[in-house]
Amino acid sequence: MDYFVIGDIHGCFYTFREMLKNWNKEKDHLICVGDLIDRGNHSAMVVQECMQLTEIYQNVTIIKGNHEAEIIEYYEKGALEHWIVQGGKQTLENLEQHQVRLSDVIPWFEGLPLKFEQDHLFVSHAGLSNTLRPFEEENQDGVLWNRKPLKNIGKIQVHGHTPLRSSSPQYTAESESWNIDTGAAYGYGLTGLKISFDGKVSDVIFIKTLEKDVRII
Repeated sequence: MDYFVIGDIHGCFYTFREMLKNWNKEKDHLICVGDLIDRGNHSAMVVQECMQLTEIYQNVTIIKGNHEAEIIEYYEKGALEHWIVQGGKQTLENLEQHQVRLSDVIPWFEGLPLKFEQDHLFVSHAGLSNTLRPFEEENQDGVLWNRKPLKNIGKIQVHGHTPLRSSSPQYTAESESWNIDTGAAYGYGLTGLKISFDGKVSDVIFIKTLEKDVRII
């Protein structure tokens, strides 16, 4: 089976839905790199859609992003000001508007994997850098939070997390890595990569963010 990897959605439900039209359900394993929520207008609908996809299809993997980790921390520990001001407040309001209870979605967020890996492909939210504990969620250089250059692990790496604010993803030859966070929530667009089973990128799909997904400032 080949792969279809989608970048940071950040509440851009209608743009995400357009991107899903490019998913071949019979041939492609769908992978989202995380950060489903915050910043865009429709976090609740993105979460509901992704939860439904994982229930219906076996060939769907949703990776945990740092924004999912932050809403979990908010739920478990209370006030988390830096998350609130980075879109958390709007997400909480949007969930309430759609009658989605935190107690129903937090267990699903908690169960999301930190990576998808096979012999030719590694997908995580922020990528693998040279750190001793890449899968420790609190590690600022780990796969939830990393901003440092990625290491070459002998296979293609695909990640998001660091917004490019561009109409094109960024390939780095030294690490054989693709950053596919093209800033959907900032009005730029959502990127999807088609990748063959042997780790070759066969297509890059970019969809400009639809206006109803973002706030006009």
